[in-house]
Amino acid sequence: MRVPLNDLQRACHRDGDAIAAAMARVVARGRVLFGPETAAFEAAFAAYCGTSHCLGVGNGTDALELALRALGVGPGDEVVTVANGGFYATTAILAVGARPRFADIDPGTLTLSPVALAGALTPRTRAIIVTHLYGRLADMDGVLDAAGTIPVIEDCAQAHGAQRRGRRAGAFGAIGCFSFYPTKNLGALGDAGAVVTSDAALADRLGALRQYGWGDKYVVARAGGRNSRMDEIQAAVLTLRLPALDDANARRRAIIARYHAAVPAPVPDWASPVGLDDVAHLAVVRSPDRARLAAALARAGVDTAIHYPVPDHHQPALRPLLAGPVSLPVTEQATAQILTLPCFPEMTEDEVVHVAAALADVWVHPA
Repeated sequence: MRVPLNDLQRACHRDGDAIAAAMARVVARGRVLFGPETAAFEAAFAAYCGTSHCLGVGNGTDALELALRALGVGPGDEVVTVANGGFYATTAILAVGARPRFADIDPGTLTLSPVALAGALTPRTRAIIVTHLYGRLADMDGVLDAAGTIPVIEDCAQAHGAQRRGRRAGAFGAIGCFSFYPTKNLGALGDAGAVVTSDAALADRLGALRQYGWGDKYVVARAGGRNSRMDEIQAAVLTLRLPALDDANARRRAIIARYHAAVPAPVPDWASPVGLDDVAHLAVVRSPDRARLAAALARAGVDTAIHYPVPDHHQPALRPLLAGPVSLPVTEQATAQILTLPCFPEMTEDEVVHVAAALADVWVHPA
C-alpha cells in the first residue's frame, strides 16, 4: 500500500456535484467578482470566526501584506515573527518595505514564545505576526501580554477553526489572516484568502486596499493599495465546504490520535494536538534521525514531507538583508528534526492503520 501525504482528488470527487452546481450558478448569473457568493461567504466566515468583518482576498500571503499595510507598517519599521513558518510572513513583511525581526519558538508547541517575543521587541517594532503552526493555536494570552499596545496579526493559514475558551483563530489579534489554498483545512479550488477583524476602521482600510486603494471607483483614496480579490467561484466553493469544517477537523485530530496510540513508550517527541485548540492541519513528528525515519517510512509506502526545511533567517535571499547574526536555537533544532506524516480527512481506515503500523514498526526497530 502507498499512502499519499494528501489527495485533493478525493475531496474534489466528494464535492463534485455541489461544486458543479455552484459554478453553474456563478456562470448563469454572469457576475464573477464582488457578487453575492463573496458576500455570503464573507458573512458566514466572519460569523464562524466570531469577528465582525471578513474580506475575501486573492491568497493568504496577500492577506498578511494587506494587514500590515492597513496597520501602517512600511519602510523603516520592524515586524517580529517566527522563522519556522515557511517564509510566508517574511514575504509579506518584505513586500511592505519593513524588516523582519525573528523571535524563537516554544520547544513544546513550536509556535512563537512569548518570552522570546518580549526580548525581540524594539522601539521600531510596529507589528507582530504570530503563526498558528500545524493547526495549533499559539499562546495568545502570553503573546498579547508581551505585545502590549503593539498590534498583533494572526497568521491562521493552518488553523481554520482552532479555538480556545470559545474564541477561534483570527479573533484574538487586531487582524486574522487566512489562506484557502486547496490543501488547507478549508480549501478552495485554487488560490484564495481572507482577512478578518472586529475593528470597523481596519475593515474599511482593508476593503479599500484590496482594490487599488479606491474610495469611489477609480478614485485612489488610500496609498498602498493593490489588486487582491476573491472570485465568486472560490467564494461559492468555500461556502459549501464551510459547514463540514468542524467535522473534518475532528477527523484530522482522530487520525493523529491513532498515530500516537500506535507508538509504544517512550513516546517520541511529537508536536502534538491538544483538544480543540489544534485542528491538526499537519501531523508532525520529531526525530533526531529524520532521514532514517523518512527512508523507513518510504520503504513502507508512506509519503512524508518537511514543513519547513529551511528557517527564514537561513534563506539565501534574506541573508544580505539581515542586520547581523540571528540566534534561534530552538527553531534550528526543530527545523532539523520535523517530519510530516499523511493526515487528511479523506484518508481511509486502512491507510490510517497502515501509517500507524509503519510508524510503530520504525520506532520498535530503529535500525
